[in-house]
Amino acid sequence: MITQLHFMPNRKLSAFLFSLFVMIVVRSTAQQPDSMLHVYRTEYQQEKLHLHFDKQVYSKGETIWFKAYLRAGETPSDYSRNFYVDWYDHKGKLIKHTIHPVFESSARGQFEVPAKYEGRAIYLKAYTRWMMNFDSSFIYNTRLQVAQDDAAPKPAVKQPEVSLRFFPEGGDLIKGISATVAFKAVDQSGMPVAVKGAILNNKNELIDSIVSVHNGMGSFLLEPQANETYSCAWVDEFGITHNTPLPVAKSNGVVLESRLTGNKTIFIVKRSAAVSDNFKLLHIVATINQQMVYNASINLSAKLRAGGEIPTANLQTGILQLTVFDDHWIPVAERIVYVNNNNYQFFPDVYADTKRFTNRSKNTFSIHVPDSISSNMSVSVTDASFPSDSSCGIIAQLLLSGDLKGYIHQPSYYFSSDNETVRQRLDLLMLTHGWRRIRWEDIVAEKPLQLKYPIDSDYLQIKGKLIMEKNNPIKPNQQLTLIMQSKDSTKQYFMTPIAADGSFNQRGLIFFDTVKVYYQINADKKLSDRLSANIQSGIPLMDIPASLKPIDYTRPDTSGLRAGNLFYTSAATVRSRFDTTVTLKDVVVHSKAKSNVEVLDEKYTTGIFSNRNDYAFDIMNDERAKASINIFYYLQNLIPGLTMSIPMMGANGAEDANSDNVPGLNWREGTPDIFINEMPADALSAMNLSMTDVAYVKVFKPPFMASTGNGASGAIAIYTRKPADRSTDRIKGMNSATLNGYTAYKEFYHPDYTYPVAKKPDTRSTLYWNPYVLTDKKNNTIKINFFNNDLTRKFRIIVEGVNAAGKLARVEKIIEP
Repeated sequence: MITQLHFMPNRKLSAFLFSLFVMIVVRSTAQQPDSMLHVYRTEYQQEKLHLHFDKQVYSKGETIWFKAYLRAGETPSDYSRNFYVDWYDHKGKLIKHTIHPVFESSARGQFEVPAKYEGRAIYLKAYTRWMMNFDSSFIYNTRLQVAQDDAAPKPAVKQPEVSLRFFPEGGDLIKGISATVAFKAVDQSGMPVAVKGAILNNKNELIDSIVSVHNGMGSFLLEPQANETYSCAWVDEFGITHNTPLPVAKSNGVVLESRLTGNKTIFIVKRSAAVSDNFKLLHIVATINQQMVYNASINLSAKLRAGGEIPTANLQTGILQLTVFDDHWIPVAERIVYVNNNNYQFFPDVYADTKRFTNRSKNTFSIHVPDSISSNMSVSVTDASFPSDSSCGIIAQLLLSGDLKGYIHQPSYYFSSDNETVRQRLDLLMLTHGWRRIRWEDIVAEKPLQLKYPIDSDYLQIKGKLIMEKNNPIKPNQQLTLIMQSKDSTKQYFMTPIAADGSFNQRGLIFFDTVKVYYQINADKKLSDRLSANIQSGIPLMDIPASLKPIDYTRPDTSGLRAGNLFYTSAATVRSRFDTTVTLKDVVVHSKAKSNVEVLDEKYTTGIFSNRNDYAFDIMNDERAKASINIFYYLQNLIPGLTMSIPMMGANGAEDANSDNVPGLNWREGTPDIFINEMPADALSAMNLSMTDVAYVKVFKPPFMASTGNGASGAIAIYTRKPADRSTDRIKGMNSATLNGYTAYKEFYHPDYTYPVAKKPDTRSTLYWNPYVLTDKKNNTIKINFFNNDLTRKFRIIVEGVNAAGKLARVEKIIEP
C-alpha cells in the first residue's frame, strides 16, 4: 500500500514532538555557516533565468522571438550585462552562438530556423558568464518544435529505455530505522513513466508493493534489517518487466524526516544506537535562497531521536533546504521542502478594447498594472488554434525548475492549486530531486568560491594595444580618437586615453552586428601613419558549454505538432490562392562552384603549402575570426589534438607586454612550426598580427615536410591579405579595424492595414510580439494594437513579466467572438 506522507495523525504527532523538542539545545552560537553563507549570498548569489517565446511550434524559415528574464535570489539580477544563447540542431551540432545585451535584468533576441531544416526540434542552452561559475546542471535548456510536411523523413521511434531510481528521505537508508523511500521512473529522454511493482528482500519475501501516483513518482516505508538487502521487481507502462536493487542500507547513521504543515516545517532527526560520538551532538541548518533562516544544535547523547519546527509564514516562496551536520560540521543528511506562501505574484489585467476577427481587422487590447511599482513585461498574441505549452511559465521556471537538477515535467501543475493532493505531489518532487546549490564543505571551511569567470559587469568595449615603432614611444596624456561606424554609416566619436604601454579601453558600448572602427593619435598625423593596433570588442572569451544531446526518444507531442501542421497547411492553402501566375521551368546547367576556401588556397598558397592534408580557414569571411583577439584565440578548440595555453589578459584587457607571454602550442607532444606568408616565423609575431590583416590560415597535420626538422608536430601557415583583399573604406586616411558586436536584432513586423496595400497573403501565426512592455506609477496602462491575418478567428494573448520588487506575473487568455 502506498503512503505519501508517513507521519502520525496531527494530535498524536503534536504530543510526540513535544517530548522530542526538549532535546533541542539553544540555538547554536557557531557562526561558521551563518557568516560564510552571508558572504556567498552577497558576493556569489547565483543567477537563474526564464525565456518567454512568442510560441512553441515553428515552421522552417520562421523567426523564433524570445525575451529572457534574469533573477538572483528573490529579485531581478543586476550581475550580468551580457546574455548568451547556443542554438543546436537535432544532431547536437551548434548552429549559432548569439550574444545579447541585458537591460532591466532582461534581454531580447531572435533566431531564424534554417529554411531547409530537417529536424523536428530546435535545441538551445541559455546562460550568462556568471552562471558558468556554478553547477552546469542549472543552465537553462529547452527545445522548440519544428513542424515538417508529411513528406519529410520522420525520426525512427526507438524502444523506450525506462529506469527506476530510489531516494531515501534524508539521503541514506540506515539499518533498524524506518524511513520514507521515494522513487521516480523515467525514459531515456527524462519523460515520466508509470510503473508498479513489489519490494523484495534477499530471501525473495514481499516487503511492500509500489505504484506510481504522479508523473512516475511514488513512495513507501522501509525499515532495513540486518543481513538483508532489497530489490524491486517492477513493470513499466509499456509492459516491460525490470528488476532494480535498492540502495544498500548503512549499519549506522542519521535519518532526517520533514513535513510542511500549516505555517511551519516539522522535522525529526533519528540516529542508530551504535554510533560514534560525532553523531550524538548534531547541528541542523535551514536555508532558502542561500540565506540561513534556522540554526540549532541537537543533543542525542541520551536519546535516539529529536524533533523541532521551523516557522515559515514569513519566508519567500521557494525551496527550503534542511541539512543535518555531525559534531564536526560534516553534512550527514539533507532534505528539501517547498514553501509556497503565495507571495510571489503581481496581477496585470488584460482586456480587449476592440476585438475583431475578420481578415486584417484592427484590434486594440489594454494591459493594466494596478501596482505603483514599475514592471517589465513581454506580450505575445498568436492564433489560439496554434499549440501552446503552458506547463513551464515564468513562475514555474524561476521558482521551481530553475532550482532543481534534471527535467521537471509540467512544473506549472505544482502552482495550479493549494489543495492537499497537489501539495503531496510537490513533496514527492522534492524527495526525488536533489538540490545542491550549496557546497557545505566549502562553507564550513570558510573557503571563498574560486571563480573562473568574473562578473560580466560591462557591455562591449573598444580595447586593444597600439603597436608602435621603437623610436616613437607614447607621450604622457596622449589620447586616441576613435570613430565607430555602423553598417548604415552612422558614426559615433570617442576620445580615450592611451596608457604608457600603448593599451586603451573605451568601455560601456552597445553596438550590433559588425562596425568599422577608425583610429588615430590626436594631433599627430605622422605618428598615426606609423602605428597599427590589435583591437577587439571586449566580448568575453569563454568555452561554450558542451553540446546538448538531442532527445533521441520521446513520446512526441502529437497534438501540438498536429495543430501546428494544420495551421501551416491552411497557411499554404491561403498563399496558393494568391499564386495565379504560371511559370515555365528554366533549363539550368549545374556545375560545382569552388568554395571560398578553395579560391583562397589557389590565390595564396604555393608549392608544398598547397597540399590538402590540412585544416583550412577563411578568416576574411568568418564572423568568429572578427571577434577573436589573435589567431591563437581563433584556433583554440578547432583542431583535434592541438592544445595551446593562451596568455592571460592584463588589467586593461590587452596582452601582457612581456615578450615571453606567448601561446604554448602542443601537437603530438611537440610544437608546430609557424609560417607567415610561407616564411618561418615565431609565435609572438603571429600573435601580434591583427585579425583584420589575416586572410587565410592552414593548419597542416603531422608530418609537414616544409619544416626545418621533420615536421613531426605539423605546422600553422598564416597568410596576410593581399592588396586586393584589403579594405579601402577609410576616413581621411585613418587606420581601421572591423569589430563584432552583439547579435543583430530585428524588429518584429507589425503590418498596418489602415490604408489599402498590395494584396499578398498574410499567414502570420504570431500576430503581435513586444518584448518590452514597461509600466510605472504614472504610466500603468499600456495599449497594444495589431491587425489580424487572413486565417485567425480567435486569439491567445500571453503576458509574462517581473516587477521591481521581484514579483512575477503570467496571464494567458483566449479572446474569441
